Order: sequence, then structure tokens, then C-alpha cells
Amino acid sequence: MEILLVDPLVPEALSWLQARHDVSYRPELGDNLIELRKNMYKTRAVVLPPHVIVSQEFLNFSPKLQVVARMQISSDNTDLDACARRHVRVIQARSATVRSNAEYVLYGLFMLYRRGMVSALLGRKISEVRMGRELAGSTVGLLGLAPVAHTLAPMLKCLGVRLVGYDPAVHHAAPIWEKLGVEPVTVQELLSLSDAVSLQMVYASRFKGWINERLLNHCKPGQLWVGVSRSALFDPDALAYALTDGRIDACLLDGANPSFVAEGTLLHNVPNLHLTPRLGSHTREAKLRASWYVAHRIHETLSPVAARKDGPQSTFSVHDSLDYADQEDPQAVSPSQWSSLDLHRR
Repeated sequence: MEILLVDPLVPEALSWLQARHDVSYRPELGDNLIELRKNMYKTRAVVLPPHVIVSQEFLNFSPKLQVVARMQISSDNTDLDACARRHVRVIQARSATVRSNAEYVLYGLFMLYRRGMVSALLGRKISEVRMGRELAGSTVGLLGLAPVAHTLAPMLKCLGVRLVGYDPAVHHAAPIWEKLGVEPVTVQELLSLSDAVSLQMVYASRFKGWINERLLNHCKPGQLWVGVSRSALFDPDALAYALTDGRIDACLLDGANPSFVAEGTLLHNVPNLHLTPRLGSHTREAKLRASWYVAHRIHETLSPVAARKDGPQSTFSVHDSLDYADQEDPQAVSPSQWSSLDLHRR
């Protein structure tokens, strides 16, 4: 087969791709590595879910492979060096989930600022509902300057929020801070000044456990946290202590590793830690953007001449990314660690 879909595209993008290529949709192969390898022998392009690892061994079973595509960005499920040696293009829909994740963070902040809303929806008496707060006039710290922060910052600014920010790879004098209306501070100042923290740092192994006890000692008492980054950024024991001694009043994390709160850990059953299963990127619009981006990039890789002749790629082409012509690419204007992910686009 020419293209193997283990992770599905939206129907419109699938039909568009099927009109141009031989496409097979086999989602069950995502949980059957042996059968997946058997089907990779004649495959030129494959769309894989995040949990399927592309290693040198995987590539050894894929002699004709030209494209590995993902609907989501991840830094640890694909051996990029092995793909580069084999001249296999790695495609990730890098901007498809930026807005959906930014809206998730905004929703999380609203929910934690008004925690009594959840109590009321659960049917608790008004006397038991906690007094809420307003975002307007509060200070939110942006920890990490990934593209999610670029989209989130103007949302918060228009609500009357003071923004402070820190990114370990962005100089405090970089023009991006002024462009976004964010005051650059040290990470210690960010934690001591912020009523709430939005965490959207790109994970790298050197940052494992970076948010530790020493760092969390700077938290403003009663602070709120919402994060869409890898849970490995936290020292879990340090987070547990901060959640139980009043430094952090509540924390909402999206897509945390299940072992993060496993039975036997200090975080197990901590009532003010709330986890969601990667809901930030789970929107119709994000799926639409990712599907069209992946479909178009596969087509231009497998059939470059035909792709050039196609002209406008589809009536949905505007949805295949958030990099509209009248907007700057956040990764181009910010010298942050996020820019290293450009290496994923071969």
C-alpha cells in the first residue's frame, strides 16, 4: 500500500487523499506491533498515534518508507536521527493544537478562579461554595514561551490581566516580551508575583524534575496552576507538598503520565490536583487543522509534481495550520527552545 493510516484523518481530508493515493485505514495496528511491522514492508507513508514508537528497528521493517506523520507534536516517540539517516521525512502538525491548548488554559484559569462553580454544579449548598475571584486585575505568570503562550497572552491581556513571564531559553531583552505585552522576570519572581501560573514549557530531558521544592518555595501562597506541558517537569513529591501546605491552592494538568499519581505516590488522591486526559488538543478544529496539514504534506512528499499542479490544495487548506499569511510564526519571532522542534520538519 502507498499510505497507511493508523491514526485517523477527518473524513474530508481522507477523501481528498484517497482521490490521489492508495490509502489503507488500519487503526487496530496501533496496538499490534507485529502486524504493524508486517504492513510496513510496502508502505511509503504512515500516520501514527503518539504511543507508537518509531525507532531504528521500526525503520528496518520499512524499506520503502518516505514519511512518518503525526497528528500531534511529541519529542520522544520518534528517533529523528535514524529517520534523517534514512531520508524519512517526519511530519508533525505543529500548530494545529496551539489555539485549542490556549483555550484549555484559559478555561482552566476560569474554573480554578471560580472553584465554587464546580461545587454548585455538583449540587452543593451555596453556603458550602467557596468564594471565587476575578481574573481582571490579577497577575498570571507565563512559564514557558511556547506558541501556546503567544496565543494565550492576548486573550488574558484583553481581560485586564497583568502578565509576567519566564522562559529559560529566551533572553529578558528579547523583543518578543514587549510584542506580547509580557513583563520578563526571573522564575523566582514569577512564582512570587503570580496569582496563577500557566505552564507551557516544551519538555527536554534536562528539565526533568526542574519544578522542585526549592523552586516551589517561591510560590505566592494560594497560587493556582494550569499546565499543558509534560508532567515530568515536576518533582512529584515537591508538588505534593506544595499542594498540601497552602503554597498551591489548586493545580490542573492536562495529559499527565498515569504513573505521576499512581497508588503509593504522594500525589495519589490529592484532592486539589486535577488531571485531564490530553483534552487541550481534543477539539474539532484542531483535528481538522491537523488532518489537512498531514494530508497536504504527505501528498507533496509522495507526489511533488502533482502537488505543484494541484494549485490550491483544497477548499479547506486554510485550516491546515494557524500560520495564516497575515500573522507572524511564533517560532520565527521567538528564540525559544520551541524553535528546536523545527528539526522535526524534514
